[in-house]
Amino acid sequence: MTRWRVWALTLLAACALAGCGGANSSSSSTSRTAPTATATSTLTQVSPANQPLGPEGIPLEAGPALGPASSTNPGAAVDGIQCAPVEQLVYHIHSHLQVYVNGQPRSLPGAIGINGPVAQQTPEGPFYGASQCIYWLHTHTNDGVIHVESPTKRVYTLGNFFDEWRQPLSGSQVAGAKGKVTAFVDGKPWTKDPGSIPLVPHAAIQLDVGPPAVNPQPVSWTGTNL
Repeated sequence: MTRWRVWALTLLAACALAGCGGANSSSSSTSRTAPTATATSTLTQVSPANQPLGPEGIPLEAGPALGPASSTNPGAAVDGIQCAPVEQLVYHIHSHLQVYVNGQPRSLPGAIGINGPVAQQTPEGPFYGASQCIYWLHTHTNDGVIHVESPTKRVYTLGNFFDEWRQPLSGSQVAGAKGKVTAFVDGKPWTKDPGSIPLVPHAAIQLDVGPPAVNPQPVSWTGTNL
């Protein structure tokens, strides 16, 4: 059993006493490897920061938060997405989002999509559950992992996630950062509206706001149970 799984179960037990939702995971693998850069000839090569692994086994994101997690819609349905008392695990997948603003990393905060967040402190940082309700799209910690935990199988989009978070997303803005947005999905350019990017299993989504465009960074999911 991985360490983050133990902490998740501990948080779930603690939250049960307060009537809140905890965290679960759905798959397993064998080792953890931090992501490394992949060189290209047209993009700025940036060596990823030597970030420590977070509670989910994914490196924590560097830089200031893109926006406050507390801007999440206060319990109302958004794009058909509900805020439920407990997590919905019929359809349970994970995508990853990394954002760079003028070549500098920005972090996706934990507790997006979680109303009444409750932090379980771990050696790798806080891991959030909910004391009120938790949306089907949410983050448990600031490692860039977007959890999709839905009562039905449905392809959600990055736009759905930002709508729920009540932060803008367009070809010229990502949350509070403004500038031309260059998008990559699994290392390949995405030329459509960034809000239409699908949240599919283990998608590596990168948004670069303003110059320079940063070489897309891969994400290793091995050893994470995600």
